[in-house]
Amino acid sequence: MADVDLSNRSVGTSAADPTKPLEPESSLGELLARLTTDFSELVSTQVELAKVEIKEEVAQAGKGAGLLTGGGLAAYLGVTFLSFAAAWGLDEVMPAAVAFLLVALAWLVAGGMLYATGRKQLRAVRVAPQTKAAIKEDVQWAKQQKS
Repeated sequence: MADVDLSNRSVGTSAADPTKPLEPESSLGELLARLTTDFSELVSTQVELAKVEIKEEVAQAGKGAGLLTGGGLAAYLGVTFLSFAAAWGLDEVMPAAVAFLLVALAWLVAGGMLYATGRKQLRAVRVAPQTKAAIKEDVQWAKQQKS
């Protein structure tokens, strides 16, 4: 919203008396043209702000999704190793099966950690908080101008 030029506004004179027009020398057509331009600038500014915020949030969501994918892969490998360990353990009951169990448990721990970290990051994603705040400010400003 800092890109919008408000320097040509004469706001100070009408603050004392709200019944007086801001620019009495301007025609209705000029006022409508200014209103259209101001509204267009406002919408453009809000759209640019939303784009920046959404880009940041998408990057964070992508990182969280990548960690969830890594967690899913680690859990899959853990299940695979546990399956091999259980099958070989039941078949031969040898120390090799114990080794497979330890590897599988390590994969499950790693998968759980990746899953928890990814889930935490995805929960932290907030969609365009600055845009929401700016729109609320604009609505408040419009209500004040109306009254």
